[in-house]
This record gives sequence, structure tokens and C-alpha cells, in this order.
Amino acid sequence: MTTAVASSPRSTLPVVLAGFCAFLNIFATQPLLPEFIRIFGATKVEAGLTVTAGTFGVALAAPLIGTVADKFGRKRVILWSAWLLAFITMGAATSTDLWTLVAWRFLGGLVTPGVFAITVAYIQEEWAGKGVGVATASYVSGTILGGFVSRLLSGMVATHMDWRWSFVALGCIGLIGASVLSRVLPKETKFVRREAGTSLVSIAIDHLKNGKLLGTYVAGFCVLFSLLGAFTFITFYLAAPPFLLTPGAIGSLFFVYLFGAFITPNAGKVIDKYGQRITMAFAIACSSTGLLLTLSHSLAVVVLGLALACAGVFIAQACSSSYIGLVAKHNKALAVGLYVTFYYLGGSVGSSVPGYLWTMGGWPACVALFVSVQAITALITWNLWHR
Repeated sequence: MTTAVASSPRSTLPVVLAGFCAFLNIFATQPLLPEFIRIFGATKVEAGLTVTAGTFGVALAAPLIGTVADKFGRKRVILWSAWLLAFITMGAATSTDLWTLVAWRFLGGLVTPGVFAITVAYIQEEWAGKGVGVATASYVSGTILGGFVSRLLSGMVATHMDWRWSFVALGCIGLIGASVLSRVLPKETKFVRREAGTSLVSIAIDHLKNGKLLGTYVAGFCVLFSLLGAFTFITFYLAAPPFLLTPGAIGSLFFVYLFGAFITPNAGKVIDKYGQRITMAFAIACSSTGLLLTLSHSLAVVVLGLALACAGVFIAQACSSSYIGLVAKHNKALAVGLYVTFYYLGGSVGSSVPGYLWTMGGWPACVALFVSVQAITALITWNLWHR
């Protein structure tokens, strides 16, 4: 099989599929949160733990998975993780209470970086000097599609059947995805093994001393804080008057993800032409505008706002992921792993902390928080990234 060294649609297909598989599980419970409150008698914060547990698991495992991939190879770890994630997703269907479900979600989070982080490192190495921006944007499009299918299917299934069948359906899709990925993902050819005796901690400290990398990590924290916080707590906003949407209707709103999937690959060309700094500024402006539009009581305007917010965040994610390859001169798997840790720590905080703001000011208070965090992201990247 030919090596993935170009940026044609055919050569990027395997990393699109890897992104799809990585995100089939992590956000699947978002449309189900109002149902968990009703079924389990949980609070908004407790229901949100079904999201937080997964993102926290990702944050814990991400820095370590690079060491595993250094030993066994990029492709092997990606495939092992994709298979295991599919089985864990199906295992969540056996949950009989909220806390068992939270445990399954945490376990799935621990496995996810094997697909998510290692695929990004794979791209940075295999596409080095040949369209990293386009390849990364294509991968992000795969994650968007995976997140879209996850939320849409879980909401639709839970509307017509027991919520546990949502995880059965997603697990089956994950098994199919892992099977296809096993056949189409080329073996890595540009991987450089970490030197024996080099301390993982010393390498991590070296990355954290890199101001541009550290700024990228903080930007990643802010990016997922805003996205995951918005799409977690807007479910409560839309389940209440004047909208009163069902889980299936809430899940269908994630069609806005398709807008992000369409626009992000084109943004990759902009990144390669104009750079991450300018593209990030545009992305933040787009996302913040979208978040403000969700304050409307018109469902059509809210959907438009979510579409803009999605597009902005996904472009920002492509900017951050591709920028790592420019400033991490060694041990890129660990550099990406640290980024994923910050990214998902942001998601963990974003899917829980706004719940306390909700009690004070509802959705408007949450939006004010998310827009403020977006502004911080813009300031950090504009001042720290290459001009």
C-alpha cells in the first residue's frame, strides 16, 4: 500500500476515518442529559459527569499514550484503541445506574487518546512538509462527523427505545469503523523512535518550557471548554420553554456539525496559505458571534448560531493541532499528547463548571463565560504564535 505523504482526498481518507472512530463515544451522552436527570433523579452537574468522566479520562491518558506508540508503532496503537473503544461503548449499555455509566465513560476516555492523539502525531510525521494543514483539517472533519453521528444517533434511539440501545448502536458502528480502518490505514514510515534512556518527564518539561507550545496548550484548553460547555448546557436550554425539544430533536440539532465538516477542510488551505495566527483570529470571531446568536428565542437563529460556533471552534482546533508540528522539534507524539491533555481538561471543566453559573443566570450567564474564554484564546494565540 502506498505511503500517505500527499494531501489528496484519497490519501487523507484513512485519517478522516480515524477521527470518525475517535469521536463516536466521547460526547454520546450530551443529547441524553435531560433524560438522565429524569430517569436517575440527577442534578445537572451529576448528569454532566457522563461527559466530564470521558474527557477527564482522555486528559489523564493522553501524555502516556505516546510512550506506548513509541514502542509498538503508530498504526498498531491506533487500531488497538479503535477496537477497544468500540467494545467499551457497547459495555456502557449494561449500566444500571448513573455511576456505573460514569465509570464506563471514564474507561472509554482512557482509550480514546490512542486514536485521537496518535493520529495527530501520525499526520505531523507522515505529512511533514507536504500540506500538514490540509491533512489535519481533513482529520478534524472526521472527528466532526464522528461527533455528529454519535449525538444524532444516541438522541434518536433514546427517543424511541431505551437509552441503553444508543450505546449498542454506536458500538456496532465503531466495530465496523475499526474493521475498515485496519484495512486502509497505511503503516507509518517517518516515525523516529524516542532515544533510549530519555526521561518522559524531562521531555514533557522541555515542551512546557516552549512558550509557543504552552500557549497552544492553553488555547486548546479554551477551545474545548467553550465548545463542550456550550453543547452540554444548551441541551437544558432547549429542553425548557419556549423550545421544549425532545432528546431526538436535540440530537438532530447536531446537524450543524456538518457545516463544520464542510468548511474545515477548506480552512486547511487557508491555514497553509496565511498561517495559523490569522486563521485563528477569524475562527474565534466566528465562534463568538455564533454563541451570542444562541441567546435568541428563535430556534432558527439558535441553529444558525450553533453552526457558526461549531465552524469557528473546529477551524481553531485545526489551527492549534497543525501549529504543534511547527514548534515541536522532537517527540511530537508527547507534544500532541500534552495538547490533548490540556484540550480535554478544558472540556472536563467546560462540561461541569458552567452548571454552577446556570443557577445564577441560566444560559445567558453561560454564554458570557464562553465568549470571555474565546477572547482569552484570541489574545494568547495572537501574541504568542509566529507573526
